[in-house]
Amino acid sequence: MIHPYQYVTAKEALSIIESNTRVFIHGSVCTPTYLLNELVKECNRLQQVELVSITLKGDLEIVKPAYNNCFHMNSLFVSAPIRAAVAEGRADFVPVFLSDIPYLFKSKLLALDTAIVQVSPPDAHGYCSLGLSVDIARAAVDNAKQTIALVNPAMPRTHGDGMIHTDHFTKMVFHESALLEESYSAKVGNTELMIGKHIAEMIEDGSTLQMGIGTIPDAVLSFLSNHKNLGVHTEMLSDGIIDLVEKDVINNKFKARHPNKTVTSFAIGSKKLYDYVNDNSSFNFLDIAYVNNPHVIRQNPKAVAINSAIEVDITGQVCADSIGDKQYSGIGGQMDFMRGSALSVGGKPIIALNSRTAKGIPRIVPHLKEGAGVVTTRGHVHYVVTEYGVAYLFGKNLRQRAKLLIDIAHPDDREALMKYCFERFKVFIPG
Repeated sequence: MIHPYQYVTAKEALSIIESNTRVFIHGSVCTPTYLLNELVKECNRLQQVELVSITLKGDLEIVKPAYNNCFHMNSLFVSAPIRAAVAEGRADFVPVFLSDIPYLFKSKLLALDTAIVQVSPPDAHGYCSLGLSVDIARAAVDNAKQTIALVNPAMPRTHGDGMIHTDHFTKMVFHESALLEESYSAKVGNTELMIGKHIAEMIEDGSTLQMGIGTIPDAVLSFLSNHKNLGVHTEMLSDGIIDLVEKDVINNKFKARHPNKTVTSFAIGSKKLYDYVNDNSSFNFLDIAYVNNPHVIRQNPKAVAINSAIEVDITGQVCADSIGDKQYSGIGGQMDFMRGSALSVGGKPIIALNSRTAKGIPRIVPHLKEGAGVVTTRGHVHYVVTEYGVAYLFGKNLRQRAKLLIDIAHPDDREALMKYCFERFKVFIPG
């Protein structure tokens, strides 16, 4: 039994990790950067340690080529620090729904020898919190043979599934450091505002919202001030919800599951958001296997899922995780919420994207790039939204879909798309 305040050095804690084992790394803003940088110093004694994680944040020494023989990243969701390693063949990617990852741990398909997590300080009863990232970390701690906890006073204490007693930790390291912050509100431009306005007009009072991170979700939230009685059941939270909660626009009163509670799995934003959810019992941070379960999502009325894409082809296939054969992110929870919202009474699954990239590259295209992955199939797509409008594809044939998508493509791309459609469908599709 470890006393709540019995801490050890990083070196002593990391000494329990052995060669040829698998180690889970806590992700998002809970990435235990301090311990990862200390783990690099163990390279002289370690070989072939597999590191498993979803999104990692920060400047990570451990993914550099110099440590290839010691550590190998096997990522369940590719993020900025490891994209180069995956592209160069120094790291691997596992395509998997976020909701299925806890099963990989529990079933021992990805058996975990060690889990490294970053947590809040113990409370009076000896319980720490997984803080801003409960998601797959709960299942990792429950199923790993041993757990190393990085205790950080800056980590918020969140309510829900993230409470872990100090007895459960094999080793505890105390280290205070500021949490990484990300905010997209300042990056919202006119194009995103137009997309946000289109989507806000689709959201009815009493809807339950899911939205990811980025400029478009923030733009949508900025147009919801006059809505009433919205709920939130989402994979992740960002700053945009705070004003809506304080204005009682988001009150969760009509949700069928967890009424009066905002449900999420992790949060990424500014310190304002982190302070807001700290010890706030109106927020439930829950296991991703539950939050992203389509059968749970569908039980809330008017579930609205807002997700982004890299490309959409004219039949409605959505690529959201790769640029051609270059892995950019992961499957994540897009399909979980697209399907769950489609099955909800009055639900709306929405794919939102700018018609062109910042470099002017079309994003509504005749066909996806060679090697691109299909995250959401054309059978699952209902709404596609750009700054030029809304295309409702559900129940439409391929020619009808092409016409609807051409109508919301960038005006300068429409002629080429129409020519392609004539070649493919042998029928001219008027502009």
